[in-house]
Amino acid sequence: MGEGALGQSLDLIIPERLRACHWQGFHEVVRTGKSHYSQGDLLSVPGIRKDRQRISLGFTIVPFMDGRGRVIGMAAVMRDIAARFEEIKRLKQQLATAMERAS
Repeated sequence: MGEGALGQSLDLIIPERLRACHWQGFHEVVRTGKSHYSQGDLLSVPGIRKDRQRISLGFTIVPFMDGRGRVIGMAAVMRDIAARFEEIKRLKQQLATAMERAS
């Protein structure tokens, strides 16, 4: 996200069909202080760029808790992992082809 995204909603990068699910999960983590993901896990999700092109995002999220275990903030690091995703897809196809030939 560039300078124009500072202070804006994450809806800038979340595909419209996934926004309700994202915000429901976000509010549940804030309410309970618990997440389905361990701190530091690398998650992969679809995203959208400024030009509206779909991309694959990898991100790590870490909630910050106060002394009572309440969420007081969150940090996230995101990056475009489309090239990595495509490489894995290509390798899986090559493996499938090689296994088919070996049969």
